[in-house]
Amino acid sequence: MAPTEVITGFRSARAVLSQSRSLLDPAIRAAVDSLPATMRRIAGYHFGWWDEHGGPVHADSGKAIRPALVLTSAEAVGGSPRDAVPAAVAVELVHNFTLLHDDVMDGDRTRRHRPTAWTVFGLGPAILAGDSLLTLAYDVLAATGHPRAQDASRVMSAAVLAVQEGQATDLAFEKRADVTLAECVRMAEGKTGALLGCAAAVGALFGGGGAPQVDHLRRFGERVGLAFQLVDDLLGIWGDPTATGKSVYSDLESRKKSLPVVAALSSNTPASRELATIYHRRTPLSAAELVRAAELIERAGARTWAQAHADGVLTDALTHLDQAAPAPRAAAELTALAHLTVRRDH
Repeated sequence: MAPTEVITGFRSARAVLSQSRSLLDPAIRAAVDSLPATMRRIAGYHFGWWDEHGGPVHADSGKAIRPALVLTSAEAVGGSPRDAVPAAVAVELVHNFTLLHDDVMDGDRTRRHRPTAWTVFGLGPAILAGDSLLTLAYDVLAATGHPRAQDASRVMSAAVLAVQEGQATDLAFEKRADVTLAECVRMAEGKTGALLGCAAAVGALFGGGGAPQVDHLRRFGERVGLAFQLVDDLLGIWGDPTATGKSVYSDLESRKKSLPVVAALSSNTPASRELATIYHRRTPLSAAELVRAAELIERAGARTWAQAHADGVLTDALTHLDQAAPAPRAAAELTALAHLTVRRDH
């Protein structure tokens, strides 16, 4: 395609996210409203629509990157984004199912600058609310009657299983001191990459894309997801708490085996050996030890590695996008969304 074709009518990534959100919000609210009252109350709190008492608020509901991938991927293969809104709703419901469960399993007390649902409503109710969102996601897809809805459901099921396997592996890492970098990358590919790949694939299905297009867009999303996780792991150590909603060094405090941490521990350097001594200690880390651990990760070269690897994975993602032969404007917007994942300022 000619360079002028790529930029004609091109929206920025922020504009794509904003417009996707405007299409998503009414539809996902309508879907959540169909839940039983108890589940609806917890889900609405988690989405930032109301407080724990049901009073309306306007809290952060997330950036909705996955729905944006669904809608823009539908357009990329010649379809209408509006026709793909139910698929975007389904993917966002699945994503929030994983968040509700992740918060319980990881013991996280803050999500999007608010107390997590389990800390407000209890462990059991939060888990059940997550289950209700997963069930609702499949119901939303089935209710469309779209000729590719069954294919989309199977893609989504495969992604959910990959996410669950990734999360199970991540939990298992907590009890191991010998996690390899290759294992950690595979875990991230499942836990984060699979659902972004699903988003792009089901968007392409609802847009009427052919099998090769669907496959390349799935691979595009998966690689974007891995880049996203690499950057997220960097933010989990060095991110600004006022922007991330988490405490400084939050991943280090919980001794999380994130990609930069495992890269540092695997580096066979003096810094890695000192880091291992600190990181594998059973007692809580002091503020000074957290600062030192972050310094050692950077000294081992892991901070630089993670950013460089994110850039390399992004290049691979864009190769798959190009091979999907997308419509010019959608290609430019998917490229912008991909770049946003590795250039986040929060």
